[in-house]
Amino acid sequence: MANKEINEQVKPIIIHDEENGIDYTLEFNRETIRFAEARGFDIDDVSRFPMSKLPELFYYSFRMHHKNVSREKTDRILFDDLGGMPSGMAERLGALYAAPFEALTNSEGKQAKNSKMTVEF
Repeated sequence: MANKEINEQVKPIIIHDEENGIDYTLEFNRETIRFAEARGFDIDDVSRFPMSKLPELFYYSFRMHHKNVSREKTDRILFDDLGGMPSGMAERLGALYAAPFEALTNSEGKQAKNSKMTVEF
């Protein structure tokens, strides 16, 4: 999707709950993506089924920093408190979801810092 420099610049989404004084940081790491994939989530489905998959992506984005927040609560935050996704939020969630894949692939063939192994094809 994007190169490492762009992925490193993707800042998490922070939702400020002014009423309760709580901040929610939305972000993904490898563990949260594995959690989502184990439950059948496929990022490609978001564009085909946005009404069901965008709220699901929103829920999974809480997992990295807020594991105990339920799907019911994230739906309430999304639909009742926020009144839906603000413009640009879906794109940012997609970019945040894609960022951990940089650790999985080394598409530019760069040597890892302090690498003790090399790969030859």
